[in-house]
Amino acid sequence: RKKMNIASFIARKIFFSSSNSHRISKPITVFNIIGIAISFFVMFISISVVVGFKQEIRQKVTGFASDLVVNNYDANYSFETKPINVTKEDIEALQKINGIRNIQLFATKPGIIKAKTTLHGVVLKGVYKDYDWSFIQKNILSGKPLVLSDTAKSNEIVISKKMSQLLQLNVGDAVYLYFIQNPPRMRKLYICGIYETMLEDFDNMFVFVDLRHVQKLNDWQTNQISGYEINVQNFDSINDIKQHVFSVVGSRFQKDGTKLKVTTVMERYPYIFDWIGLFNTNLWVILVLMMIISGFNIISGLLVLVLERINMIGIFKAIGFFDSNIRKIFIYLSLIYILIGLALGNLLSFALYFLQNKYHFAHLDKASYYIDYVPMKIELWQVLSLNGAIVLITILFLLIPSTLISKIEPVKAIKFD
Repeated sequence: RKKMNIASFIARKIFFSSSNSHRISKPITVFNIIGIAISFFVMFISISVVVGFKQEIRQKVTGFASDLVVNNYDANYSFETKPINVTKEDIEALQKINGIRNIQLFATKPGIIKAKTTLHGVVLKGVYKDYDWSFIQKNILSGKPLVLSDTAKSNEIVISKKMSQLLQLNVGDAVYLYFIQNPPRMRKLYICGIYETMLEDFDNMFVFVDLRHVQKLNDWQTNQISGYEINVQNFDSINDIKQHVFSVVGSRFQKDGTKLKVTTVMERYPYIFDWIGLFNTNLWVILVLMMIISGFNIISGLLVLVLERINMIGIFKAIGFFDSNIRKIFIYLSLIYILIGLALGNLLSFALYFLQNKYHFAHLDKASYYIDYVPMKIELWQVLSLNGAIVLITILFLLIPSTLISKIEPVKAIKFD
């Protein structure tokens, strides 16, 4: 037969006893339960907001700028780039690397966009038919992305909402692009789509056009581009894939004598990733503080429970209970309160989590945070880890006041009133 856990049995009896409602510990234990629930709620929200925010911003940056870029080693930080030659061998070798999701060709060219009397400096991002429009498609406000083919060159352009407001343009309107070079050149294009990523650095600058426009403006051959954009399947493996890509295209000279370099999105936009990295520090500060608060909450509750039941402790000692067994009774009793607090905290946390993800009622200043609502994202293992950590740490905190039980003398305890 299964042996009964006496300490657990007594703890449950004490918890469900009808006399508890008349004890002074009742409001204190309720306060402790609420305190644990609030602590869990704050930690849950902190983790989900930090994880969601980091993921959302990272997806925006990589969606627009890609995970890896391969371009000319001599290319400077301007958008007037030196070309590299597209080779079938390089494309095939890159496609064989495990973890690469897609490879796309691109070329950039700075210019000036004009509408009526307003001018605005832009960077043309020329793309080919292999370009992954999934990110832009999600951020298109009106119109559609470019439709590119092998035959006719497209005379359409995709601009940002910021530019459309500044230049007072809509889908279908014509725009004139001017390029300061020798000789100066001009292109007339028609707006087919308007996007908004809320990333000010991108929305203020980039427009999308057919790659062949940039090649023509730069007097490049049809096999010359600014570089390759590479997207990976798992962002966490980006540095390993970078090394593989470099070993394929960067470790040797090309046939025309040029050398290629490979850069990650973190290297190209370090200020964005350094900024979101600061949230990790804030998160750890919040987690540590809330864990300490939970621990002290439960310590105060246990001390009240012990003081209120000194007579009971004396009787248990008199009939032969060991100090360790009595200590277990109060630890089990406190664990019940902890689990109730966690259940309440989980309920409140998930309710807010699902409501925010569905209705986005908590807003942000998109000019400062690159997003207009508070994103929330948390994995099941993180929730389980958080619950487990709170239980473990609070039990460790309980060991401190529970040692007071060993100092209680049976005779004095039984007489205690």
